[in-house]
Formats: sequence, C-alpha cells, structure tokens
Amino acid sequence: MRAETRRGAAAGVVAAAAWAAGEPVLRRLARTPYSDVRLLGRAVTRRRGWPLAGVALHLANGALFGAAFGRVGLRGMRAGIVAAELENLALWPAFVVVDRVHPDRREGNWPSLVCDRRVAAYEFAVHALFGSVLGALTERD
Repeated sequence: MRAETRRGAAAGVVAAAAWAAGEPVLRRLARTPYSDVRLLGRAVTRRRGWPLAGVALHLANGALFGAAFGRVGLRGMRAGIVAAELENLALWPAFVVVDRVHPDRREGNWPSLVCDRRVAAYEFAVHALFGSVLGALTERD
C-alpha cells in the first residue's frame, strides 16, 4: 500500500472518530434525533451492541474514504471539505431506501430523512467536520 493511501486511511479513521464524538452536540444544534453511527449500528443489530457496531463501521468507512482521498493525491482542508460534501451529496438519494427499511424509521423514531431540513443541516455539519479533520491531517509537509 502506498504511503499516501496509508496516511489517508489513518487520517480518515481520526476524522470519523471526531465525527462520532461530535455527533451529540451537532444533533442538538440541528435539533434532530438522527445519527449516522446509529444508522450503521442499528442496520446490523437491534441489540444493545449497536453503538459499538455503529462506531466500528463508521471508523471503517472513514478509513476507506481517507484511503481513497490519499490515493488520488488530495490534500488539505479545502479538498477534504469539498470531497466530504460531494460524498454527502452523492449518497443523499440513499436516504430514500433508508426511509423504507431502517428500523428507526419504521418504528417512528426518526423523521423522513430524505426530506428533513434538520437532517440535511446535521449532515452538512458533520461532513464539514470530517472533511476539515481529514484535510488538516493530510496537509503537505
């Protein structure tokens, strides 16, 4: 594995950890019950272990995103934020499926994700946080 890919993957893990740590505050600011960590965790288990599963999957996603970011030679905060927000935009239509199949939507714990402005504000904020941390950790020496 190339050094840029390894550095990007490590930066992606740290950025995803910052995202997960920042979720409670950003959810409160956006006034939404939605959580990306919960989305992932509850998608794979309905048991009490969903937080651990959600964080593990979230960190793995961060590593993959960071590895791709590094592999294509991107660096810096601007590139990190732009890349993260483009990923947010590209994945947004997937909320149509999440709205139909995720247990928290089916149980009425979450609003319709694809149409909710608060969820959109939250997603914009957490992707900006992720991208800024990823970018800061990949600045050129």
